[in-house]
Amino acid sequence: MTEIWTEIEIQASAERVWQVLIDFAAYPRWNPVIPLMRGEAKAGTRLRFHVRLRNGVGMTLRTTVIKAEASRELRWQGKLLFAGFFRGEHSFIVEPMAEGRVRFVQRETYSGWFTPVFLLFMRSTNRRLFEDMNRALKARAERTPLP
Repeated sequence: MTEIWTEIEIQASAERVWQVLIDFAAYPRWNPVIPLMRGEAKAGTRLRFHVRLRNGVGMTLRTTVIKAEASRELRWQGKLLFAGFFRGEHSFIVEPMAEGRVRFVQRETYSGWFTPVFLLFMRSTNRRLFEDMNRALKARAERTPLP
């Protein structure tokens, strides 16, 4: 199993960051990486979303939410063809720090025999995409709270 991990500190409450993270309808207004997300942040539900790569190319993915703990963690799992071929488990983790501040962690673990080939081409791209989304989430969460 291989993992990509990024994190950023956000000057906002865990509740505020969570609110921004699960407001999928607002993604087109702030999220440069996932401009379209359909589904609910609820364990057992399916998500359908579009990922925009930096070169303008994009792809639509379908995943299943495996954990949705309010103000703490949203995790989904997806596979390509079948689980033994390639599987990814993506987590958004909100870790409260001092009053009004959190550490936001974005992590993905990969498994399956196609993983080495995928990471050969996508490791640095995925890390940059995670960092792009982290910065955008920070900017959105640190603005005036949503109504």
